[in-house]
Amino acid sequence: MKKIIVLDIPGLVGANIDKNKTKNISKIIENNHSVLIPTFPAVTCSAQSSILTGTYPSEHGIIANGYYDKTYKEIHFWDQPSKLVKKPQIWDVLKEKNSKIKTAVLFWQNTLFAKSDIVITPKPLHLENNFLMWCYSKPENFYEEIVKEIGEFDLKWYWGPFASIESSKWIINATKITIKNHNPDLLFTYIPHLDYAGQKYGPESIEFQNSLSEVDELIGNLIDFLQSEKIEYEIIILSEYGFNQVDNSISPNIILNENSLLQTRKIGGKEYIDFELSKAFAMCDHQIAHVFIKPGFEKTVTEIFEKQPIGEIFNKDKQKELHIDNERSGDIILTSEKNSWFNYHWWRDEKNAPDFTFSVDIHRKPGFDPLELFFDMKTKKISHDTSLIHGSHGIIDNENSKLPIIGTTISEKKLPEKLDMVEIMPRILDFLEL
Repeated sequence: MKKIIVLDIPGLVGANIDKNKTKNISKIIENNHSVLIPTFPAVTCSAQSSILTGTYPSEHGIIANGYYDKTYKEIHFWDQPSKLVKKPQIWDVLKEKNSKIKTAVLFWQNTLFAKSDIVITPKPLHLENNFLMWCYSKPENFYEEIVKEIGEFDLKWYWGPFASIESSKWIINATKITIKNHNPDLLFTYIPHLDYAGQKYGPESIEFQNSLSEVDELIGNLIDFLQSEKIEYEIIILSEYGFNQVDNSISPNIILNENSLLQTRKIGGKEYIDFELSKAFAMCDHQIAHVFIKPGFEKTVTEIFEKQPIGEIFNKDKQKELHIDNERSGDIILTSEKNSWFNYHWWRDEKNAPDFTFSVDIHRKPGFDPLELFFDMKTKKISHDTSLIHGSHGIIDNENSKLPIIGTTISEKKLPEKLDMVEIMPRILDFLEL
């Protein structure tokens, strides 16, 4: 049986590969690589669940980075329990084949309480006015063992205005310790660094190119470690999506608010979305938005968005074609134009915006907020200026050079020219040679 490391580098596409600028990545994938067709939507949680289960969002149920809880009438973003994924993940499948196979997963989404033998995922403890940085881990206290060697993981490196290469360095160093101490047969590692430059500056920027070089150097560092320790692993590199350069943002909830469809409640002088009484509201996530509509208002809402400068509107029939039809999906799904992205804002006057919208608060915001990467030094708050964002994803650009890639050091089992994301899991099982 082979031993395999899977490195997930979001934002990496065929156009990025250059033997001079990405020499380490190029060396890994040069003899066996493929263009990867993402599942829709091309966002982190959906893509990672499709990779780990070999199924579409219509089956595994991760329809975005968030979901609308109809019982509590709340939108949840970045919830981590693996039970949210409604299909078996790859370690579940492997355990049925061979209970002795050891798996590890570092920093992938929806891996909290997963049945993988080794898990590390951020799980800060929220205190009254602060939070205590911590990572959930298996085996118990494995994170604490790592801390003794390389120090604590700092969540500020991972997301927010201070996000940096330091998060990916820590994850790579934790990967080395995982290999040295536990020697897993299959290891998944997430390397987020390219994602920051992709959103802040866009894929056409010099900052993105510099971040690509930094990621390549990290890959080289891992290769050097494996060689110096004489540890034999095959490596698979894959990406979840490519970025689109953007210069415009659309506010579906403000549009619904202006048409008296989205209702708000004033609490403490601030406006909050009333999910119970609203006739429609949008859960925005990069370049897609799930719109939830009360019965009888579907035609009205659709006609409103047909007049807006957006991409497409997917009704339930179209959702079936795209394998995104699920009980968690919106009544309609909007896509932006290629150069645009959807923000979650609902207030028409910024003074009515709740305080949490000005902070890094990934769980209370009813939509993904890339502006959390920007801190306004004058106000000492997270900016609401949507023009700051220059890269987004979610829709799928079918031009080969802009599609994500998968490549591997395993040369004897050739990948096809194009590979659907749901085919990755069975390919990995085949590569393992169980």
